[in-house]
Amino acid sequence: MNALDAKRILESALLCAQQPLPVRDMRVLFGDEVTAATIDALLVDLQADWVERGLELVSVATGWRFQSRPDIRVYLDRLHPEKPPRYTRATLETLAIIAYKQPVTRGDIENIRGVTVNSLTLKQLEDRGWVEVIGHRDTIGRPALFATTRHFLDDLGLDSLDQLPLLTSPTGASDALETLLASELSTSDIAQLTDMPAKSLTPSGTADLDWSDDTTASANSFAPASEQDTP
Repeated sequence: MNALDAKRILESALLCAQQPLPVRDMRVLFGDEVTAATIDALLVDLQADWVERGLELVSVATGWRFQSRPDIRVYLDRLHPEKPPRYTRATLETLAIIAYKQPVTRGDIENIRGVTVNSLTLKQLEDRGWVEVIGHRDTIGRPALFATTRHFLDDLGLDSLDQLPLLTSPTGASDALETLLASELSTSDIAQLTDMPAKSLTPSGTADLDWSDDTTASANSFAPASEQDTP
């Protein structure tokens, strides 16, 4: 089989797939007669072929997929004008903490946010497929450890957690999350993250950043400790 025919087969499979296709599944198309390295090269060629079109071929956590380009989505949204799912500030803050500090327990989240986490908040994230329990901390009560899923990365169009934006300022944290979540969350929901203390979201294993005194985010941004989250 020549490269042109192989590329046409890959293109057809990717366009018809409802979920991202991993390279191992693409090899099945050819009865494992084509190596993974060859498929990788063909995928790069396909990306170049579509560079001037309304769709783009991208690599995400669970494989490869075609998706509309950002500048085209505003027009496609007119076909489906319904509003995107809305998430409360509590849900968004909880998701951000898990994404940047994982793995974390419910107690870790409460310590950062300063309020009790409603069980329905975590359940909503689990039902959405963005968060899962990956184990239990070896301490009293063996609390569950939460982490984000590969589906979460797929929805953000990311290949790995390393591609999450580095947080250099509270404003930057809000802007970065808005860019990543724009296709999933409404702008008004994401804007509520502006008050998140970005220092608390420094990725695990790195030193906390020292924000200047004129930053807009602080621990005072949190609701009183007695306040219960609402899902």
